[in-house]
Amino acid sequence: MQPTSISSNAETKPASSTPAPKIRLAYFVSHPIQYQAPLLRRIAQEPDIDLTVFFSSDLSVRGYKDSGFGVHVQWDVPLLEGYKYEFLPRIADGDHIGFAKPLNWGIFDRLRKGRFDAVWVFGYRSLASLQAIVAARLLRIPVILRAESNLHDHIRSRAVHAAKRALFAFLHNSVACVVPIGKKNRTYWEHYFGKDFPSFTMPYAVDNDFFQRRAREAAPQRESFRRELGLESGRPVVLYASKLQTRKRCIDLVDAYIRLAPAPGVDPSAYLLIVGDGEERANLEARVRESGLSSIRFLGFRNQSELPRIYDLCDVFVLPSYNETWGLIVNEVMNAGRPVVVTDQVGCQPDLVHDGVNGFVYPAFNVDALSQCLRRLIEDPDLRATMGENSLRIIRQYSFEQDVVALRSALAHAVPEFEA
Repeated sequence: MQPTSISSNAETKPASSTPAPKIRLAYFVSHPIQYQAPLLRRIAQEPDIDLTVFFSSDLSVRGYKDSGFGVHVQWDVPLLEGYKYEFLPRIADGDHIGFAKPLNWGIFDRLRKGRFDAVWVFGYRSLASLQAIVAARLLRIPVILRAESNLHDHIRSRAVHAAKRALFAFLHNSVACVVPIGKKNRTYWEHYFGKDFPSFTMPYAVDNDFFQRRAREAAPQRESFRRELGLESGRPVVLYASKLQTRKRCIDLVDAYIRLAPAPGVDPSAYLLIVGDGEERANLEARVRESGLSSIRFLGFRNQSELPRIYDLCDVFVLPSYNETWGLIVNEVMNAGRPVVVTDQVGCQPDLVHDGVNGFVYPAFNVDALSQCLRRLIEDPDLRATMGENSLRIIRQYSFEQDVVALRSALAHAVPEFEA
């Protein structure tokens, strides 16, 4: 059993002579997440929102072996600064998070004693999330629900489908509104809840200011970084940066790149850098050895603060996944002003990647189509530059400021006396 802890480092704005009444908002999420921490700090700065975050686990803070990366991960960015938080008491804690792991308790008492006006829950596939929704319903506290799901789903049995229908009937009657992360997620909610269900798009975003600033800082050191990695000056760089899992389909990118070779064993005109680690690394390395190419480099896992200079180094970014709920790595790379190539099963695609504008979209698993996309971008530096500029223009519309506006609208719907 782990002790409960509570902390607050939230920045506060100077108080006005007539401070606005605060709405008390409880947010339930599995663990501190590197993508969410900056957003939570931003929400905590709102003068009329009193945010408290409840975590089921401290896994990401104490360090853990990530099942996807296959390596020990200790994030090098602040995860708990700038907002109030509490770790829920728990048992059955360990090195991963599942439906009932860890087991939490005390949610009902915390909501009751905290006199919260609204509850915001991230996800519905954990016992803790469902506990929070049930507790809020019993206490007549409105619930705002956010999740990543889309309709690119796994094949399920009839029994599982029946259970899911029952779950969504419960959620439909227990949730005041949803906050979709993008177009595919909105379609998902409309499919299960109906098009008239209250919905306020809260786009999946990253800390744009951070990634744009770090990209600018990396640019003057780009050539020295290339030399550090043993890359010839002037040769384009194709980048993959994600977990090396089967569903990420890095193998499709490797095969597409190999097809660019002018002859067997002759390197293409561009490099391929693979950042990340995981279960597929050995298979990928074997495929590279078989190809005889020397221009494919494995850089291993790189932490959050290291990535911006890698984004700055690349000329093209590729995410060849299937069943990818969003792909926040695409947001990050677009902040460096780079063209992106993704499959039609990457969740962010309809929102962020406009085919022929700031990158290309190809059918998942279609290696020939991916190879053609790479060839066009590698051979046309002007096209890369134009698409990169468009990426930066598009990503500026997917920011934390938009998220705050959406959250305020959702709160105003759930709690009518709150002013958006």
